[in-house]
Amino acid sequence: MSDFYIDPDIRKATTLPTEFYTNTAYFEQSKTKIFERSWQWLGDLDSMLSPFDTMCPTTFLAPTLNEPMLVVRNKQGEIQCLSNVCTHRGNILLHQASKENQIVCRYHGRRFGLDGTFKSMPEFASAMDFPRPCDHLHTFKSHRWDNHLFASIAADFDIAAVVEKMKERIGFMPLGQFKYDPVLSRDYLVHAHWALYCDNYLEGFHIPFVHQGLNQQIEYDEYETVLFDYMNLQIGYTKGQGEAFDLPKDHIDYGKEIAAYYFWLFPNMMFNFYPWGLSVNVVRPLTHDSCKVSFYSYVYDATKLNCGASADLDKVEREDEFVVEGVQQGIHSRYYSSGRFSPNKERGVHHFHQLIAEFMNKA
Repeated sequence: MSDFYIDPDIRKATTLPTEFYTNTAYFEQSKTKIFERSWQWLGDLDSMLSPFDTMCPTTFLAPTLNEPMLVVRNKQGEIQCLSNVCTHRGNILLHQASKENQIVCRYHGRRFGLDGTFKSMPEFASAMDFPRPCDHLHTFKSHRWDNHLFASIAADFDIAAVVEKMKERIGFMPLGQFKYDPVLSRDYLVHAHWALYCDNYLEGFHIPFVHQGLNQQIEYDEYETVLFDYMNLQIGYTKGQGEAFDLPKDHIDYGKEIAAYYFWLFPNMMFNFYPWGLSVNVVRPLTHDSCKVSFYSYVYDATKLNCGASADLDKVEREDEFVVEGVQQGIHSRYYSSGRFSPNKERGVHHFHQLIAEFMNKA
């Protein structure tokens, strides 16, 4: 398989070749080279654990990687992510949230502490060299941001540093008071490669051409992209008639009429903050030409819903799907191999392609 190269100078760079999006071998490689080496948002703790539960099962990036995990809360309220697979015969340990103070395999009775350490096992008294370090449950890297939890299989970078950059802009918002709204949350099946969906998200260049309604709310000429190591931020400024953030005086953007902060976290997560709250969007790869996009809505001020930049998120999503699925068809053309970046409007896409090339080229 060939290495990818994205020129760091956006004025000269070309986009990823179509083979990245169309070749199933690259799709399979991306599972280990990109998704295993990055972070995923698991959800909010209130939705996963009741105040009395000590643990619950979850799955890391289903259905792409399907790694079984346990989210465990100890007596001190600390959160860990452990393997949900018994180290005896590979049985799934937990199928629903539990209030137990230990982890017990219902197959042969192997027991673990809430920190994943092996405790006991029936009929193993005569076993030699037992227990071994591998008889403990694996502990995954995890990071808690207020009530939101991230985990990784083998991360190549620090998610805490990424979150700190997010907090510089939206740290004034009381994230812990945001409430999950299942009615506003939904899934979308998109017949396109997952990265094509991210490509589209990462630029406001298409807004006047694709989103007529959104274009009436957002100042296109002031649309701004700010790049970070494994994240970027797009800032949408209101035209004046929509809701804007009430920013504190010490805020970096104080005095500006900002309608939305659109954060993208490598490789497939979006955290869209509006005056009413937060929409977390996760792009889940299904095949090389399809993905599922899950919207999770967290409401802080319901009086500001359905106005301004977030007036009709479902309509905007459907418009995005239409153009992304059109690109999915077009990249199979015999007469298209790659394109160029707009130096002014596609800095986010260029950044994304550089990261993909970096991760895909690693041994």
